[in-house]
Amino acid sequence: MPNSFSFMAPSLVLTFVFSFTLLAGIALKCWLSSRQIRHVGQNRGQVSAAFSGTITLPAHQKAADYTLTKARFSLLELVLSTVVLIGWTLLGGLSSLNLALLAWLDGSMGQQLILLTAFVLISSLIDLPLAWYQTFVIEERFGFNKMTLKLWLLDLFKSSLMGAAIGLPIAALILWMMNAAGSLWWLWAWSFWMGFNLLLLVIYPTFIAPLFNKFEPLEDAALKARVTALMKRCGFAAKGLFVMDGSKRSAHANAYFTGFGSAKRVVFYDTLLSKLSANEVDAVLAHELGHFKHKHIVKRIVSMFALSLVGFALLGWLATKTWFYEGLGVQPNLGAPNDALALLLFMLALPVFSFFIAPALAQVSRQHEFEADAYAVAQTSGQDLSTALLKLYEDNASTLTPDPVYVKFYYSHPPASERLARMLN
Repeated sequence: MPNSFSFMAPSLVLTFVFSFTLLAGIALKCWLSSRQIRHVGQNRGQVSAAFSGTITLPAHQKAADYTLTKARFSLLELVLSTVVLIGWTLLGGLSSLNLALLAWLDGSMGQQLILLTAFVLISSLIDLPLAWYQTFVIEERFGFNKMTLKLWLLDLFKSSLMGAAIGLPIAALILWMMNAAGSLWWLWAWSFWMGFNLLLLVIYPTFIAPLFNKFEPLEDAALKARVTALMKRCGFAAKGLFVMDGSKRSAHANAYFTGFGSAKRVVFYDTLLSKLSANEVDAVLAHELGHFKHKHIVKRIVSMFALSLVGFALLGWLATKTWFYEGLGVQPNLGAPNDALALLLFMLALPVFSFFIAPALAQVSRQHEFEADAYAVAQTSGQDLSTALLKLYEDNASTLTPDPVYVKFYYSHPPASERLARMLN
């Protein structure tokens, strides 16, 4: 019996596959969110035995309420993003925008860059009310937001300016490669993109991050000596130890490594240092050093290289197929390049399909966290790391009772119960 798809045009097959995958993804996301909401809500009234001696009921309930609020808000975001995606693709929004610009301009590089810019601006304006609500309503309600409207707008202006200054030249170069570098343009574009990402690891901590936050050298002599001794013991060399004014924007606490090669540096949020003891700071830093020791950063970069290569190769193939455009609601240009259209359609469609590999990526990330925890316990103290993590969970209002299935799809870090069970045994 012949396959029913054999009687369908390739563009109709793509429309069907895209629509089916999109609906399946929406259904799965709604089911996962409903599980999370139900599970967290059912456990809101009582602190589990594993945390009863360290987490108070009011703190537990705040974390539950914060999690539930974000989960419900994510459903609203899902509805809006789905409507916008369908509007850009199957309902012809991107095609209409492209035709309007073609009527105004020819199919030159300028027209393609304006198409990319217009798409980004329209998408950003659509997302802006949700971003404002998340910061000034949700984060404000739970005591995390420290930003003023002026600072929020200033950040928006700086990030937009930075995005244009960096993004437009990169887009222009990739579009030029698509048009001038032959059938293997995607290989050249991938090489450039990976080189740029490696360069960004070097220039971000030195030139970009200081545009948004103030970074000052760690001045606590005793803590600096402890941290330096720990890094030396672990074989890690950094350009400097810095404290970031994270409290200017949020009450959330964190610490991280940034940079690459000689530009590596350790950054502590000022909110973190105000909440943890010296031993706990050591333990948190040792966890981050565990990622370095196990080469997790290098492994992630290599994985990014491999996945990006596949993505660029796939884009190189799809960009030559008329059915790729028509199947996603776009009428391809007949007398002008379709390179910008191909880029935009690929960026719109890729998340629809890649969502289903999220559990595999999340599993790898959680395994890396377990390995980093084990390294920290070997270098410092499991008790110090556990108390530090519980303080951070409480301070960030992270729920201690997430739904197990939801965790497998979304959590890049293991739940607190699993982490503490391993490090204290």
